[in-house]
Amino acid sequence: MRRLLLLLFIVSVTSLNAQTKSAFNTNDYVSFGDKFQPKKVLTEKQMLKKYKSLKKGDSVKVVFQSNIKSVCKKKGCWMNLDLTDGNKAFVKFKDYGFFVPLNADGSDAIVSGYAFVDVVSVAELKHYAKDAGKSQAEINKIKKPEVTYSFMADGVLIKK
Repeated sequence: MRRLLLLLFIVSVTSLNAQTKSAFNTNDYVSFGDKFQPKKVLTEKQMLKKYKSLKKGDSVKVVFQSNIKSVCKKKGCWMNLDLTDGNKAFVKFKDYGFFVPLNADGSDAIVSGYAFVDVVSVAELKHYAKDAGKSQAEINKIKKPEVTYSFMADGVLIKK
């Protein structure tokens, strides 16, 4: 019986370790905002699953790693991170207190902060589209609010 319990314990610990990435060398990254140690880092797929479990009004403190799909081209005041399967997380920065490089598109990032589900108004969506350098024709196509996976980052690490 003890051997069975020990085996179950080992399998569960191994499974938990496989679910999160925890071996990151911070020397490989440039830090923005608050300093943090990347521990219990969720993958894109794990983060998407977490977002799907949230309702509007919920928020959860997490750290996750992803690829930067786009960055605000005016100030670097927001970015979109890939969540797989065509989904993305819209990341802003706590208290507008820091920005990321305008050319960070395509870089790997680790973000620390709060994940939540939000509804973004048409006016705000048009503003973000303009910041992203979209054409006026593309901006004019925005006609309805959008439910988004949002993230308020207090710290960001971007791979050098």
